[in-house]
Amino acid sequence: MRVPMLWRRFVAVKEERTYYAYIVASRSHTFYIGVSGNLHKRAFGHKQKAFGGFSAQYNCNRLVWFERFASPGAAIAREKQLKGWIRAKKIALIEKMNPAWVDLSEGWYVVDPSKDDRAAKTTAGPSTAQAAKSAARFAQDDSSVAEGA
Repeated sequence: MRVPMLWRRFVAVKEERTYYAYIVASRSHTFYIGVSGNLHKRAFGHKQKAFGGFSAQYNCNRLVWFERFASPGAAIAREKQLKGWIRAKKIALIEKMNPAWVDLSEGWYVVDPSKDDRAAKTTAGPSTAQAAKSAARFAQDDSSVAEGA
């Protein structure tokens, strides 16, 4: 069976993709340099600590710099170049684009606290058992202070 000419032309056209070299940083300016074909998804993954390792351990979750590329090879080459730079040069690069080190991905996501385990844990407060233990500990501390007075 012969494939119509229009179909062959359509298949031959490559889908244009964008690749990114990026830097995510912590509040203390510890940073992680990486590459991604989906920057929105990768930045969200860093925020959620979906990737174990350095970025999760040091809370590198704010996107502070990125650059677009047409090919993955160019993005990887840029990542390697940046990783070879001294810290001061990397900081100068970030501050040229983002002097205040604001999170460039701020506003990209809306997280529903009811579906986020960590958000639910932080908004729910301590469990009843934890609250009872804390109250008992404080009561002991108060009685020992009263006895010593």
